[in-house]
Amino acid sequence: MIDHYGRNIDYLRISVTDLCNLRCVYCMPEAGVRRLRHNEILRVEEIEEIAIAAAALGIEKIRITGGEPLIRRSIVDIVRRVAAAPGIREVALTTNAVLLPQFAAELKEAGLARVNVSIDTLDPEKYREITRGGEVEDVLRGIEAAIEAGLTPIKLNAVLMGGVNEDSIRPLIKMTEDADFRVRFIEVMPIGECAGWNQERFIGISRVLEEEPGLKLVGTDGVSKLYRKEGSVGSVGLISPISSHFCPSCNKIRVTSDGKLKPCLHSAEEIPLKGLHGDELTAALRKGILDKPYKHHLESEDASNSARGMSAIGG
Repeated sequence: MIDHYGRNIDYLRISVTDLCNLRCVYCMPEAGVRRLRHNEILRVEEIEEIAIAAAALGIEKIRITGGEPLIRRSIVDIVRRVAAAPGIREVALTTNAVLLPQFAAELKEAGLARVNVSIDTLDPEKYREITRGGEVEDVLRGIEAAIEAGLTPIKLNAVLMGGVNEDSIRPLIKMTEDADFRVRFIEVMPIGECAGWNQERFIGISRVLEEEPGLKLVGTDGVSKLYRKEGSVGSVGLISPISSHFCPSCNKIRVTSDGKLKPCLHSAEEIPLKGLHGDELTAALRKGILDKPYKHHLESEDASNSARGMSAIGG
């Protein structure tokens, strides 16, 4: 479906939970978030109905997110139903990979195409600090399970934080030398847990090119500018929502785990979908697409206008 600014909105992110088994400092409060009551969270059938209605409006790609989507007990059934929605060409999932050894094969059989894995560093101690207790070896085992299951190509997402994981840039890029990993560096955004951070934590994506000047621009992949180091199998993506925002080409909308449609990540606008069916659901989705703003305003304001943090929206 085409929005008011001529953008083809064909990508939907659906959060299935705002809970997580890690506590990443830029995403999740240290004490966690309030557990939604059973009647507040989208049921499997409601997620399926949203996927079908969205596909009828032109959505072709759906990404399942969280929190950590693999802690949702019905995750395999959710993937199976969403993948079966007429018109959906790809279903992907963003995960911290800790539970992938348990679920990778089932998810592939259910129709999942590939996974994005959040991994901000390869350093075990630093990973524990960023995630407040996670083990990077668990992530690496999850990545191996995804490869064995055929959930490829795998994108590895690293949020850049000044003074925290800058020394992880080169080790992560090295992963692309001998394997088809798509390592993507993302600027941290002033939303949720990060809204009050000191300015030095917010570094531009250009820092990656300073650390690895051998990277050459080879194209684009959605919102990511693609680079490759000579002789490498994989690629490096740079995503700059702050220093060089990509709003004019943004093609996505989001649905939170409690059924609110967010036309823009950083907007306060939320359109209730839970409890809607048929024409009412279709009308609400259409309104969300047409209401999508031209751009966010992070370059002129101190923090996101969103009333929620990332874990409560869906990464």
